[in-house]
Amino acid sequence: QVQLVESGGGLVQAGGSLKLSCAASGRTFSMGWFRQAPGKEREFVAAIDWGGGSAYYANSVKGRFTISRDNAKNTVYLQMNSLKPEDTAVYYCTASQTRLRPGVRRDEYDYWGQGTQVTVSS
Repeated sequence: QVQLVESGGGLVQAGGSLKLSCAASGRTFSMGWFRQAPGKEREFVAAIDWGGGSAYYANSVKGRFTISRDNAKNTVYLQMNSLKPEDTAVYYCTASQTRLRPGVRRDEYDYWGQGTQVTVSS
């Protein structure tokens, strides 16, 4: 069983930046970030393959968010720039122990973190 621990959430003004981190307790393959706003379904944000050479993004964050990973530290990051109030949500880290290519569906992942709150004020 792999444990995922997120950090880096907080309150920021619109146009600002935050960097989320997610440390895994063991080796994983593809990793990603989802988010869930109040009253909404959990949605895909970004995902990256094991080697870090292939990344997918939701259209709503493309060009503003960047996902990266450091396999030596078993850690994945989400750099979020030009934040908007609609980015406010709980952000969840996720990991697969079988998929080499990143997925965009929740059922493509095996492990989930506890979530970290990101709040963007207008």
